[in-house]
Amino acid sequence: MNTKTIRDLSPAELHGRRALVRVDFNVPLDEAGRVADDTRIVAALPTITALLDGGASVVLMAHFGRPKGAPDPRYTLAPVAARLAELLPRPVHFLDVTVGERAVEATQNLASGEVLLLENTRFLAGEEKNEEALSYQMAQLGDFYVNDAFGAAHRAHASTAGVAKFCRPAVAGLLMEKELAYLGGALAAPQRPFVAILGGSKISGKIDVVEALLPKVDTLLIGGAMACTFFRAMGFETGTSLVEPDRLEMAKDLLARAGDKLVLPEDATIAPAMDAGAQASAVDRDAIPVGQAMFDIGPKSVARYCALVEGARTVLWNGPMGVFEKPPFDAGTRAVAEAMARATGLGATTIIGGGDSAAAVADAGLDAQMSHVSTGGGASLEFLEGKDLPGVSALDAR
Repeated sequence: MNTKTIRDLSPAELHGRRALVRVDFNVPLDEAGRVADDTRIVAALPTITALLDGGASVVLMAHFGRPKGAPDPRYTLAPVAARLAELLPRPVHFLDVTVGERAVEATQNLASGEVLLLENTRFLAGEEKNEEALSYQMAQLGDFYVNDAFGAAHRAHASTAGVAKFCRPAVAGLLMEKELAYLGGALAAPQRPFVAILGGSKISGKIDVVEALLPKVDTLLIGGAMACTFFRAMGFETGTSLVEPDRLEMAKDLLARAGDKLVLPEDATIAPAMDAGAQASAVDRDAIPVGQAMFDIGPKSVARYCALVEGARTVLWNGPMGVFEKPPFDAGTRAVAEAMARATGLGATTIIGGGDSAAAVADAGLDAQMSHVSTGGGASLEFLEGKDLPGVSALDAR
């Protein structure tokens, strides 16, 4: 990795100094307004703790929800601060503003070993516009900048990119380092066989990933409704399945170029409707009837995919195999998750590319059995596509 991290900072650069840290605390709340899933908060703890142990005070910035550039009490980070205080055995303070004199004064009054979480960056109109004036204001809140928010690294916002221009050193946190190491390692020097699994509803949302991965992988498994666009391109009946008619030529071209690397489901789990799970059945991919739709890969596909996963040395997965929120259409996704867990046990490097795949693995209780579960769905996709991540490119290079 060519980006500097907090490991590259000297003791003098840490001790008694304010670390301005961008974290990804965009977490779900329950009906009582408490944090329902603290995965992203827990993921940031190693960076926060390392900085505190180095004698720094830690000033945290984060976004939460989509408040449209103005304060909105529904999107306050106060509940997140409360959960962070429960998780971290250090003093944690919360401030109801993000920038300005009060914020600067609060950071200056923060003692070494203490943490301050500022209010939602998206309460500021200039955040998502990456306004230079706001970036400069944010830079006054720290003596150096750390970006540990991989989940927001694909956004060129004031708190993820602009601030690094004015607050230096600007380095990656430990979570950012881990994300880039696993995803970058899989692309640059994977142990082989290298198997990638792509699912989800639309081929259009994954086409750049397919194009980027095809030259690098040994096998690319396709699941989810996006398989149906390929089925239609092959001349099969797809019933009422989700198909993108404007992507059929693209699918035909991919099939012609990919050869044996691209593996499609052999069969499908179908039903008259998503809520008609009791009427689900499995048919070969060329036998989907009119009036029914594919909602998951079928049992023959499950067996083949799991065998390929378990025989791999590197596995990268992004996107579910079916409508995993609704049994029985969760079977394919769950089986792939279990196969990846077994592959990890056999010594493979297994990487979950965030988003729905991460949720499915967590629901199955298998997240701890993966080598790495990415905290950034959109960011991991753009990284896999080979796109520049503004939140990373803004940091100091080694």
